[in-house]
Amino acid sequence: MTTADQFRIKSASIAGRVMSPDEAAEFIRPGDNVGMSGFTGAGYPKKVPGALVRRVEDAAKRGDRFAVSVWTGASTAPELDGALAAVDAIDMRMPYQSDPVSRAKINAGLLDYLDMHLSHVAQMVWEGAFGHLDVAVIEVSGITADGELIPSSSVGNNKTWIDMADRIILEVNAWQPAALEGMHDIYYGTALPPFRKPIQILQASDRIGVPYLHCPPEKIVAVVETNSPDRNTAFKPVDDTSQRIAEHLLEFLAHEVKGGRLPASLLPLQSGVGNIANAVLRGLDGGPFHPLTAYTEVIQDGMLALLNSGTMSMVSATAFSLSDEGAADLHANIAEYHDRIILRPQEISNHPEVIRRLGCLAMNGAIEADIYGNINSTHVMGSSIMNGIGGSGDFARNAYIAMFLTPSTAKNGAISSIVPMVSHVDHTEHDVHVVITEWGVADLRGLAPRRRARKIIDNCAHPDYRPMLQDYFDRASATAPGKHTPHLIEEALSWHARYLREGTMRPS
Repeated sequence: MTTADQFRIKSASIAGRVMSPDEAAEFIRPGDNVGMSGFTGAGYPKKVPGALVRRVEDAAKRGDRFAVSVWTGASTAPELDGALAAVDAIDMRMPYQSDPVSRAKINAGLLDYLDMHLSHVAQMVWEGAFGHLDVAVIEVSGITADGELIPSSSVGNNKTWIDMADRIILEVNAWQPAALEGMHDIYYGTALPPFRKPIQILQASDRIGVPYLHCPPEKIVAVVETNSPDRNTAFKPVDDTSQRIAEHLLEFLAHEVKGGRLPASLLPLQSGVGNIANAVLRGLDGGPFHPLTAYTEVIQDGMLALLNSGTMSMVSATAFSLSDEGAADLHANIAEYHDRIILRPQEISNHPEVIRRLGCLAMNGAIEADIYGNINSTHVMGSSIMNGIGGSGDFARNAYIAMFLTPSTAKNGAISSIVPMVSHVDHTEHDVHVVITEWGVADLRGLAPRRRARKIIDNCAHPDYRPMLQDYFDRASATAPGKHTPHLIEEALSWHARYLREGTMRPS
């Protein structure tokens, strides 16, 4: 071993299993269920997926089909999801993806995709609902002398994959900071009913587990050394729409504090991924709320900025989701972040019991919202998947305040994001407290359906679409057979049909 190898792989017995990615990929067989590490482009295996693609291509030359089912924490990267989907190597994918090649295959009916709440995955794997897990490919940042695994930039479902798989392939990535060691909190106290115990997290900073992943050494069949960066995602500059949404949300939070419904330091924040979420986080920096905490899924650039400034004191998550600049910041200043960041398994970061106890403030995106407050987070025009529900349902259904943020229009104004009836429901009106667009805030708490409709139309819809929505609501209120949630079903769906037919939701 080289000095670098000794630094990352300190267990002599495990170091003896180092091999090439192509040799390691031989342990993956056609038809296997494969658990891959990775969550929002962080901590996924970098080399073995490419070697698996080469195996698939060689099989195709012989006239054989080679495909596996791929289970992850969340999204990964083009060299995993995209590359395997491109050679038709995936039979079934779960629980979340964001890759354009995978998306196209899914929407063409060529790849089965199970979109599900992220907090449910580990339990359902333990139940055996998806079949047996044959092999796991897990990125780690190092291996200790006694064989403990130092997790990398995401935890996701890695604990469950290691526990349940027959064979473990490790990728030891020297690009990941060695100082990640000690930042993780891996909890081994979960159990299936009737043996469950309360999850003893009372604040975001509580640690209840250990810093390492445990793996029986006899399970480890291969170790691959890598030195490759995560798939870092550049955030677009904050545009006027994102800025206005952020301003409305901050005004709403200030109003809640003034009304005594939130403390001056707020409650632990949860934020979805994306430009709007990052704009909101940056808007909190230097504001009146201090010190903030976060109990969330992913740590974005905006949260690092809040930690840097002292506005935020602690972040608990399961993964990073950073730009190149954010990753460079993390690597350069990880000693400053080390004791203020905790990375947990996603079954804990997204645990409903903990979210409800802490009173998380959930801020998630939407593709569209209807006038009664139902949210579509996953589908375009009702049938084409975009990415998936991710953890938004875990947080929205259990949050102290569940907020959904979206621009009021899409496709340069051809589509209204506020519609009479969403084309697909991910979050029902019962789980949605607040809707925010660049035009304003609709606080739906305590409002019956028709009052919700008036608030959403007046405060959130784009002015170009308000008359159409108001006209629909007025006629539905007058002529629908039921007046509790009045709908003209065929006309409500015609908004989406009009776009499919004419390329716009505006009337001809």
